[in-house]
Amino acid sequence: MKKIILISILCLFASIGNAQNTSIDGRLKPLLEDFFKQCDNYGIAYHEKLFKLKKIAVVEDLKTSPNGSILGMLQRDKDGVVENIVVNWVAMLDTEILKVVAFHEFGHYFLEYSEHTCNDCGTIMARVNSSYFIIANDWDNQLKILFKQSPAYKNKLNTVVSTAY
Repeated sequence: MKKIILISILCLFASIGNAQNTSIDGRLKPLLEDFFKQCDNYGIAYHEKLFKLKKIAVVEDLKTSPNGSILGMLQRDKDGVVENIVVNWVAMLDTEILKVVAFHEFGHYFLEYSEHTCNDCGTIMARVNSSYFIIANDWDNQLKILFKQSPAYKNKLNTVVSTAY
């Protein structure tokens, strides 16, 4: 019994140590917490992935221009492994835009969307969105689409189905 308790305590300290290595920008933390609540609702694991990141941050060095800006992205190391989730400071000008952009980037990483779902179709995972406000006004439905159509959720369903036999 003592061994089990000791192992549990060591695992707890190891996970806390890893969490301290991931820098989370306080401006994005409430959105990340909301995203994780949805992950819990859909049974999607995120802890291990979170601890592999170096940072989740608002940055000032993403392309900004009148013809189009990069509002968020996953930054990768030389081997192609995601190490940062970043959001352009421009997205901070409106809370609704920030929410959509943050959930979009979280979706790429935590929900395993390697591709955008469409070019400009009015969903969180579109490549471009003509109106972030239409998405924000349909938020509950948009979350269902984001999570239920995600590769992570579909893989979870396939795993449950295949292990049931």
